[in-house]
Amino acid sequence: MLIRFSNMTNVVSFKIPPELKKRMKEIDINWSGEIRKFIKTKIREYRKKALEEINAMLSNLSGAEKGTAEKYVREDRDSD
Repeated sequence: MLIRFSNMTNVVSFKIPPELKKRMKEIDINWSGEIRKFIKTKIREYRKKALEEINAMLSNLSGAEKGTAEKYVREDRDSD
């Protein structure tokens, strides 16, 4: 029996000015880890904002009148 675990990652690259790269090398920081955390935080913030906007839109919608679902089901059954 063969069990394989794959931890594939994607590479994302971007360009920065040489001076910035030089300054980064002067500081003992795991830049890859910091950038991953930054991206995760930004995604979380974006999704939270999107959900808040959706919730605001949904709260502005009025509910269906009582019996609407039954009415549509009957119409659908009667159309056959």
